[in-house]
Amino acid sequence: MRIVVDCRYVRVGQHDGISRFTAGIVTELGRRHPLTMLISDHRQLDMLPALPWQLVSSPTSIREPLVALQVRKLRPDVVFTPMQTMGSWGRTYKLLLTVHDLIYYENRTPPRDLPAPVRLLWRLYHLAWWPQRMLLNRADGVVTVSQTTAELIHEHHLTERTVTVVPNAADDLAAPSLPRARPAGHRLVYMGSYMPYKNVDTLVRAVAALPDHELHLLSRISRAERTRLTRLAPQARLVFHDGVTDAAYAELLANATALVHASRAEGFGIPLIEAMRLGTPVVVSDIPIFREIGDGAALFFDPGNPESLVAALWALEHEGEWERRSAASVDVAARYDWASSAERLLELMRRTVAPGTRRRRRRARA
Repeated sequence: MRIVVDCRYVRVGQHDGISRFTAGIVTELGRRHPLTMLISDHRQLDMLPALPWQLVSSPTSIREPLVALQVRKLRPDVVFTPMQTMGSWGRTYKLLLTVHDLIYYENRTPPRDLPAPVRLLWRLYHLAWWPQRMLLNRADGVVTVSQTTAELIHEHHLTERTVTVVPNAADDLAAPSLPRARPAGHRLVYMGSYMPYKNVDTLVRAVAALPDHELHLLSRISRAERTRLTRLAPQARLVFHDGVTDAAYAELLANATALVHASRAEGFGIPLIEAMRLGTPVVVSDIPIFREIGDGAALFFDPGNPESLVAALWALEHEGEWERRSAASVDVAARYDWASSAERLLELMRRTVAPGTRRRRRRARA
C-alpha cells in the first residue's frame, strides 16, 4: 500500500492546531508504514519527521483544484489530507479528507494570515453547506478529530461517506513529578488565538474580579489587540507573552493553578490535553467538545458570564479539590496519544484500499 500524506498545511516556525495534527499523525504513521509527505515549502521539513517527501503546489494556489495531476505521479494507493479542500479532479487513488470543525459556519471571520483572495473565498465557502457536501462526497472517506464534530457532520448531512474519528492529541511536554502539589499563587494560563469566537474577553473580565489572580496570555498578539484587552479591564492582572517556546509553555503550565478557555466553539482543544497531561486542572467553557475532552476532570462555566468563571475558579479553592482535579486530568489525558490515532488512521487506510472496496454512498460512524 503506497501512502501519501498531505503536509502542506504545516506551519513554518511554529505549529497551529492543524499543523500540529499533521506532524503528530505523520510521525507515528511513518513509524508503522512507509509513506511520502507532500510539502509546498522546503521550510516545512523543519517541522516534520525525516521521511520521503515531494514538493507540489501550495494549497492556496490557483492550481489546487488540479493538484491530483501532480500527486498521482507518485502512484499512491491512498492519500490522506488534514483538510477537506484538497483538489481531487483527475485523481487515480483513494482519498481521505479531514473535517476538524464547523466553527466558521457560525463565525465566518477567516484566519487573518490568509491572502485576501483566499479570505474572500473562505467567506463565500461558508455561506452555504453545499460546497462542503460536494467536496466530502468526492472523497472515499472522511476523517474528523472528535465525536462532537462527527455528530455535527451527521446532523447537517454533510456527507454520504463513512465518517471515522481519528482523535487529536498533544505533543509530549516536560512533565513534572506526579502526583502534583498545588502551586503557590493563582496563575491562570490561556493558550489560543484571539479570534472573536475564542471569547478571551470573558477571561479578562473574570480576572478583573479576582485581584489575587493573574492571567498569562501565551500566544502571539497584535499591538491593537493587546491594547484593547488591557483597556477592557484595567484592573485585571494580565501578562502578555507574545509567543512561548515549548519549554517555557511546559514550565508555565506546571506552575499554573489552571488552564482557562472561554471559547464558544472548538473542533477539539489540544491545550486542554497539554495541560491535563501535566496534572494542571482545566477550567473551560461549557460547550460539547470540552465536555467530551474534559470528561470527568474539567470544571465548566457559562462562556457568556464572567461571574460563572469566577465561581468555577473559587471551586478549585475547596479543600482537596485542586488535587482531585489534577489527578483526574492525568487519567483523562492518557486517552489521547498520536500513536493510537495513527493506528486508527492506518486501519482506515487498509479498509479503504482493500480489494473490492468501492466508493459507497452511505453514512456510518466508526
